[in-house]
Amino acid sequence: MFAAVTSAALVGVEPRPVRVEAHVSGAGKHLFAVVGLPDASVREARERVKSAMAASGHPFPARHVTVNLAPADLPKAGSAYDLPIALGILIAAGRIPATASQVVALGELALDGGVRPARGGLAAGLVARTRGERCLVSAHGSGEAALSGADVRGVASLAEAVAVAIGDDAGTTIIPPNGAPGPPVVDLAAIRGQTVGRRALEVAAAGGHHLLLIGSPGAGKTMLARALPGVLPDLTPAETLEVAQAHSAAGRSLPLGPRPPFRSPHHSATPAAILGGGSGVPVPGELTLADRGVLFLDELAEFPRHLLDMLRQPIEEGKVHVARKGVSVAFPCRVQLVAASNPCPCGHLGDGRTACRCQVAAVERYRARLSGPFLDRFDLRVVVSRLDGAELSAVGGESSAGVRVRVMEARRIQRDRGVLNRELGRDRLDAMAWEEEARALLAAAVDRWGLTGRGWDRVRRVARTIADLDGSEPVGGDHVAEALSLRAPV
Repeated sequence: MFAAVTSAALVGVEPRPVRVEAHVSGAGKHLFAVVGLPDASVREARERVKSAMAASGHPFPARHVTVNLAPADLPKAGSAYDLPIALGILIAAGRIPATASQVVALGELALDGGVRPARGGLAAGLVARTRGERCLVSAHGSGEAALSGADVRGVASLAEAVAVAIGDDAGTTIIPPNGAPGPPVVDLAAIRGQTVGRRALEVAAAGGHHLLLIGSPGAGKTMLARALPGVLPDLTPAETLEVAQAHSAAGRSLPLGPRPPFRSPHHSATPAAILGGGSGVPVPGELTLADRGVLFLDELAEFPRHLLDMLRQPIEEGKVHVARKGVSVAFPCRVQLVAASNPCPCGHLGDGRTACRCQVAAVERYRARLSGPFLDRFDLRVVVSRLDGAELSAVGGESSAGVRVRVMEARRIQRDRGVLNRELGRDRLDAMAWEEEARALLAAAVDRWGLTGRGWDRVRRVARTIADLDGSEPVGGDHVAEALSLRAPV
């Protein structure tokens, strides 16, 4: 009369087991109730389950049926609980053995008894792996769940799910997940000139530093930004799984391969689309989809100022907190922020070939769209100049593969140190070896250029990265001088 089948829910990007309890009673009116803080899509499971059971040769019991989704204080959303609800009712009604409950099930039921994929397949696989049980999901969602390393069985129908749950070896088809190829990566060899921009990109990749590119339209800012993934190290298997969890939680296609993700939201995107949120259970936004990779904000000054200021704390902490009624989640966002901006509304301020048409007041208003505290988050701020005819007709520079070798070696040094240079704290920086010339340059930068305490630490982190690229243990004056040159005033 009672049975429980395990399913999974997502709290942020973390999988949580959900106990789907079913009770079938012979007393009372014929009733089918679903409790446990379900949303409208979960409550609608009653009609889908009834029709799917009938189509599979298991008429719905004409008794009082109660389904509880525990823990009851965790909001439940989506159609993923259809399959475990149907299995729980069949066990509680005595139609199939109680041993069939020793699975983790997730999937939407069609009215004809078919099983459709539902959001959270990877979460179900992770829960199943932890519990040491089989994972039953739609055949078309089996590839995503299989990334967890669990014993995944892809099923096409409720009847097939019942057969697998009672011990049949059917349902072993694993269909690879639909992967998202991601945006094309620009090879640095295709970029003409831009010596300073290329060097800034290499330093940013080596230390994981945030980078702001400022220049006229057509100078090559976007090309430089899109070349960054090609020089970054590949993700580790654990990091690849973390990235897949974020995309699965958002209901997006999983990224293909170990390349770090690259996300480039439009400036018209809402705060919920970038930070995460939505009605009901929050889902990840672009900031979390870029976790372990690059978040590129093109046309930076066109983003609303309040939205950019909302990014300050998450970028600093590596996680973003989203609270909704009844649930609060923390999404990971360990991103490398890269942004591109014009110097003025017309884009030609400081351009030697095209005169700027903007009034002084218009330029001031344009720059005021970016707050000082937000700009202070960028370790590197570089002016990208337009190329002349000789530079455009010259051969390309060093390829991404060559730069990547140096980046990988610098990252190896940082792994031995235990943390990326971007994340070095003041105590760690103070304890490092600094040549006297380097200390003098840093002191002069504070006194002459008004470098803030945060900016002072950022310059030191960049200098440490440049020293790592040179294979130098102490940070010298040349390293600090280059770090300061890569922090243009804005």
